[in-house]
Amino acid sequence: MTATLAPAPAADARRVPVVRGYRFELVKLVSQWRIRLLLVACWIAPALFVAAVSRQSTLPTDTLFGRWMHATGWAGPLVTLGFAGSWALPLVTSVVAGDVFASEDRLGTWRHLLVAVRSPRRIFAAKALAGLTVILLLMAGLAVSSTVGGLVAVGDQPLVGLDGHLLTPADAAGKVLLAWVCVLAPTLALAAIGLLGSVVLGRSPMGLLLPALVALALQLAQMLPLPVAVRLALPGYAFIAWNGLFTGPAQLGPLFIGIVVALVWAVTATALAYVLFLRRDFTDPAHDGAGRRAVAVASLPLAAVLAASVALVAAVTGATGSGIEQDKVQRSLATAFAHLYRLQTEQLNRPAVTEAQLKATAACTKGSVRVAARGPGNDWRCVVSWHLPGVEATGTAVYQLDVTADGRFVADGDGPKEVNGYFLVRTPDGDAPNPLWQFDGDVGLLPTSKG
Repeated sequence: MTATLAPAPAADARRVPVVRGYRFELVKLVSQWRIRLLLVACWIAPALFVAAVSRQSTLPTDTLFGRWMHATGWAGPLVTLGFAGSWALPLVTSVVAGDVFASEDRLGTWRHLLVAVRSPRRIFAAKALAGLTVILLLMAGLAVSSTVGGLVAVGDQPLVGLDGHLLTPADAAGKVLLAWVCVLAPTLALAAIGLLGSVVLGRSPMGLLLPALVALALQLAQMLPLPVAVRLALPGYAFIAWNGLFTGPAQLGPLFIGIVVALVWAVTATALAYVLFLRRDFTDPAHDGAGRRAVAVASLPLAAVLAASVALVAAVTGATGSGIEQDKVQRSLATAFAHLYRLQTEQLNRPAVTEAQLKATAACTKGSVRVAARGPGNDWRCVVSWHLPGVEATGTAVYQLDVTADGRFVADGDGPKEVNGYFLVRTPDGDAPNPLWQFDGDVGLLPTSKG
């Protein structure tokens, strides 16, 4: 007499857990040649780029922290971060998230996948998690590779912040790591937009290009003289708001707002993609996107999020106009000058002086006396004044400032040449340009106290 075992229910036998579906989707992604190429590029190319640029005589001074790539290895990952926020990360999210659902439309494999998994919800979760994992691996490669390249090529030296103060190597390492973590939020927002485009647009190439196009539009918007509330309410603002980590005190308000806004966009776009994916008719093999109605359904909530974000930021911060005001520019320039003057004093082996002893101040005009000194432009002219201990005469130096719409400025020394002209200073790490000749700074866009 033989015993027979009752067969398990068919649904239970065919049930595929999310973890197994996640592994399957992850293997599918990594097996694609373009994903493998991206992984190799992100883990190798930044190190080679940073090491090569750090040894050249000409530096990318138009890039934030680019002028310090000869001085410290911690400048390399920040230069890479600036490039990644503008170009690399949008490309990564387009290739990965923008194609994760559309690839099934092109191959016509939705019915086979549904027969195997038997749950659109688990399919969506597995694909979203697999795409997120690959994006995190690519981001980690960019950060680790550029850091290793900079430290090997230049070394673990102090980093000059955006207000001129020196960051110790340990402090610089912590802030560099935090800056890369902060840009994860806008990257997730672009990835969620990629998921949404992949679901709504199907096999259309626009689904693949959507994150890159959105990132380009956000980048162009940041170059325009937008009101502060609108600027901070854009989901890509955190790609540049990490600059505030490198001032003293750190400008955490705009960074926090940028991160929160980006995360709201990420959650909203992912939820929309999930809802539209579950409503899809998988029985139609000729399906090519969800149609105009789905595009409208996907676009209107995001437009509402943008409008609500602008209103909320304006109400909470009280920010108006461009945020670039005369007193802010003067304080930022005077602070950076005092820190860098102290650095120059040490490099020239002169008697030590502190920022409190210098009592540096700045007087700035823009264009002409008839034009209000506010807003971005390359026509800012500032005169910095300071006092040395035991010296009755007041020292003065002239700077030409190019202030961009996002608050960053480049100060170009315009005399006297003994103070802010171009000459080389001999340091323990080799000859370096006069730190007071040209330097970067940052103007806080949100209202601050004058104390």
